[in-house]
Amino acid sequence: MPTMPLNSFVHWFRAATPYIHAFRGKTFVLAFGGEVLTDGQFTRLAHDLNLLNSLGVRLVLVHGVRPQVEAHLTERQAAIRYVDGLRVTDADALACVKEAVGEVRVEIEALLSMGLPNSPMANADIRVASGNFVTARPLGVRQGVDLQHTGAVRKINAAAIRQRLDDNDMVLLSPLGYSPTGEIFNLSLEDVATAAAQALAADKLIFLMETDGVQDAEGELLHILTVPEAQRILEQHADLADDVGYYLPCAIDACQQGVGRVHMISRHVDGALLTELFTHEGVGTMLTPARLETLRTATIDDVGGILQLIHPLEEEGMLVRRSRERLEMEIERFIVLEHDGLLIGCAALYPFVDERAGELACLAVHPDYRGNARGDVLLEAAEKAARQARLERLFVLTTHTAHWFVERGFDSANVSELPMQKQALYNYQRRSKVFVKTL
Repeated sequence: MPTMPLNSFVHWFRAATPYIHAFRGKTFVLAFGGEVLTDGQFTRLAHDLNLLNSLGVRLVLVHGVRPQVEAHLTERQAAIRYVDGLRVTDADALACVKEAVGEVRVEIEALLSMGLPNSPMANADIRVASGNFVTARPLGVRQGVDLQHTGAVRKINAAAIRQRLDDNDMVLLSPLGYSPTGEIFNLSLEDVATAAAQALAADKLIFLMETDGVQDAEGELLHILTVPEAQRILEQHADLADDVGYYLPCAIDACQQGVGRVHMISRHVDGALLTELFTHEGVGTMLTPARLETLRTATIDDVGGILQLIHPLEEEGMLVRRSRERLEMEIERFIVLEHDGLLIGCAALYPFVDERAGELACLAVHPDYRGNARGDVLLEAAEKAARQARLERLFVLTTHTAHWFVERGFDSANVSELPMQKQALYNYQRRSKVFVKTL
C-alpha cells in the first residue's frame, strides 16, 4: 500500500489541527444501517470511531438492522411488508427485530472492544453503554394498514445518555423503543438518530448512506446546503435517491431543532468519516441552518487569524510586512471573511478623508478557498465601506496582482495621483504599481 509523503502528512495534520481543537468535548450522533455490519465495513469504522473518541469527541452511535431482519424473516418464510417505507411489524417481524438487534449490538460491542497490538485499536479501552434510553409510541394505522409493533420515538432520556458520555462511555442506541406499559416497538434508524441528536442538542448528526450525499439536477455532489436550499430540493426533485429521501427531511428537521450540522456521507468510502470532518471540502453533503460564511468587521480576537492569512503572502513579497502590534492598532480598518469559525479572507480600508480617497490594502484569501469569488466579496465590501465614508476613489498598490485589479475596474495611475500622505510613504525600492478606481 502506498504511503503518504512526509510533507503531505505534516501539511494535512497541521490543517486538521483547528478541527481537533473545535471537536473536543462536542457531541456527535452517528447513524448507520445494518449493511455496515453485513458488508464487513464496521471494523474500519471502529478504527475511526476510536480516533474520534481519543480526541475527546462524545459519540452516540445509532445502528439499523434492516438486512438482518430481512434475513431472519426469509429463513422463517414469513411475510415482509412495508407501507411508505415503514415495516409492518407483526408478531413474527417483532421477534426477528429483537433477534437481529441483539446480534448486531453484541457484534458492535465486540468490534469496539478490540485492542490488538500494532493496530489502530491498540490500547483503545472503549466502553460501550446501551440501555432503555428511548420511549416510543405506536404509529397505528397508515393507509388503512395497521403497522402493529412499528412505532415512533416519543422521548429520549437525554440526561441518562449525557451521564454515560460524561463517564467517557460511547453510547449505542438500537432501533427499539419501549412504552410505559412495557411494550416493544420497532423504530426507524433515522427517527432514533434525529430524535437523539435533537434531545442532546448535538453538535453534529452524521448519516452513513448508500450514495455520496445530495446531488443537484446534473448529478454533481452538493457539498454544503442550507436548510432553505435543502427544502427547495425536496420540493423540486422527485427523483432523489431512496436514502436521500429518507435522510434529507430528517436532516432539515434536526437543523431546525438546534442541531449544529448534519452530514450525509457514503458508507462505501474508506475513511469518509474522517475526511468529512477534518478537511475543508469533505466528501459528502453538509447541511447547516444558515450560510457558513460571514463577512464582518474584524475584532482584536482576529489578529492571530489575519497574521496566519497574510504571512505566506508577505514571504512571497506580495504584501508589505505588518507586525502584530501594527495590526492590533489598525484592526478596526479590517474586514474579515469567516467560514464555519475559520478566518479565510481579509482586507483593509485606510481612508484619506481630506482627499476623498481610500486605500485598499492587505487583501488576502486562504489558499484552500481561492477561485470562488471570495476576493470579489472582500473587494465589494471595501468599496461599500468607502462609499459610506463618502470617499470618491479607491486606490491600491500591488506588485503581483495588477491584472486582477484591472479586470475589476481599476485603472493604472502614477504615484503623483496618490494622496500626499501616501506619496510621502511610497517605497521606491519596492516599486509597487498604483491602480485607482472611481467609486
